[in-house]
Amino acid sequence: EALVSVTDDGPGIAEVDRSHIFEPFFTTRLFQGGTGLGLSVAHGIVEEHDGSLSLDPDSTQGTRFQLRLPTVIQPPETA
Repeated sequence: EALVSVTDDGPGIAEVDRSHIFEPFFTTRLFQGGTGLGLSVAHGIVEEHDGSLSLDPDSTQGTRFQLRLPTVIQPPETA
């Protein structure tokens, strides 16, 4: 398994918003041009590759996401 952790030094994500960040069209930046699709699309792509994308609940400053992807490629399933 490969693990990538990305952290920024911004204000973080409000506790009330944390459970919604991967929902399509959820945005806290509507008036700044946010569409609410970025994290939702990224989350879907990662899951399609049998990985996971998660918000680190222990980040105290900024926001930290963790991306996990399998390092062994599975053969495609046959019908």
